[in-house]
Amino acid sequence: MTADTALTDAEIAGIAARIDRPVVLVGLMGVGKSTVGRRLASMLGCAFVDADDEIESAAQRSVAEIFSEFGEPYFRDGERRVIARLIAGNTGVIATGGGAFVDDETRALILDRAIAVWIDCDIDTLVERTSRRNTRPLLKSGDPRTILSDLLEAREPFYAQAHVRVQSEDSPHADTARAIIEAIERWM
Repeated sequence: MTADTALTDAEIAGIAARIDRPVVLVGLMGVGKSTVGRRLASMLGCAFVDADDEIESAAQRSVAEIFSEFGEPYFRDGERRVIARLIAGNTGVIATGGGAFVDDETRALILDRAIAVWIDCDIDTLVERTSRRNTRPLLKSGDPRTILSDLLEAREPFYAQAHVRVQSEDSPHADTARAIIEAIERWM
């Protein structure tokens, strides 16, 4: 997108006024759901919530600890309840964990009551982004490139069901946020 085609603040405000349900960001770890989500919420003039942060707050333990102590089915059940609460509260922009949209019930809830936005990204960029922090439990058990490639292959059919798909480039978060707003406008 060039500066000539960028949305004006007034155009963004007009689009924001027509969005009648939460925007839920889905995609692999490292695509920018949280960082872009914060920027998107700011541009739309609404609240931003990271579902994983809400889960950790409710459980008083980290996502990794929940997985380790109780297992994935327990975590997914709690994740679904938190996302349902956030959607019911009409939270403006919600960032989900990478596996949330893979769960059938959670995906159905999001597709029915929110605008699902798949932020997609190439593997090279994901490997670089996820290498910046050592807080990704799934990437500690092998080669990150292989793990991310396998995750994308397994999850892509689920992510592809999102209402909107936007490619995240190695560019400022505002560019991806604007691309999301434009894609939502085309979808509405």
